[in-house]
Amino acid sequence: MLRTNQENWDARAPVHAASAFYGLDGSRSAEDWFAPFEWEDLGDLRGRDVLHLQCHLGTDTHAFARRGAARTVGLDFSGESVAQARRIAREAGVDVEFVQADVHDAVDALRGRRFDVIYTGKGALCYLPDLRAWADVVRALLRPGGMLYLVEFHPLLNALGPAPDPRRQTLELTADYLAGRGAIRKDAPHTYTDGPPLEGATTCFEWRHGLGDVVTALVGAGLRIELLRETELLPWKRFEAMVPAGGLWWRLPDEEPRIPLLFALRAVSAQAEHKPSTSRDVLGSVRSA
Repeated sequence: MLRTNQENWDARAPVHAASAFYGLDGSRSAEDWFAPFEWEDLGDLRGRDVLHLQCHLGTDTHAFARRGAARTVGLDFSGESVAQARRIAREAGVDVEFVQADVHDAVDALRGRRFDVIYTGKGALCYLPDLRAWADVVRALLRPGGMLYLVEFHPLLNALGPAPDPRRQTLELTADYLAGRGAIRKDAPHTYTDGPPLEGATTCFEWRHGLGDVVTALVGAGLRIELLRETELLPWKRFEAMVPAGGLWWRLPDEEPRIPLLFALRAVSAQAEHKPSTSRDVLGSVRSA
């Protein structure tokens, strides 16, 4: 399933790089992908080493370098995404290093390097089958006192869909919020961006993770949760009824209930070394999946 996802994202990368959605023609900057509260939560990045896990094209990764990070690294499992990311950074004149590796192999791929800040999210966790294994990797990549900042689509958003009647601008629960049913197989020739259909590799697998799954995995790996936000904002127009919310962000209209569409979590590693609550066999089982 992980190999299938990698092939799917290899097929997506050139379509995304050419799309209007990513705005690589200059219509969208790296900063546009961040909600204002993200920079408040992240704090001053000057002089800090930042790692962006599951970075795809790295368009938002540039923002960390531009805000003064001492070293900015992006990691993604898609070779085509990393190739595009390196080209985009080179043409933009931004000093960012991109590494190709599955997130489960990140510790080895980064040769033991550790970071002050790890950033990830906005469509990343759904491609991970086991959050306990992921949390152990995050913990191993953080320096003592280092920070994970996760900004991810809310599990409620993933469970919602438009009503079958197109005349009704309402949303209904159409999918699981909670985990427990295993992988969800999807097959679609088009992705979330504009552009032509994919050339093969149209199948991918996703996994549901509730908020409780995320928090429990991180706490079990020895991280301390400092902040958990839920917000009505999204960085693109997911549903037809959505209205502008400032910048290039969107929300549901005022007459609709206010519900969380995105969440943000900040967690800090312990000052002392922590023995993960899960065994290394977990990572081995994910690698062999």
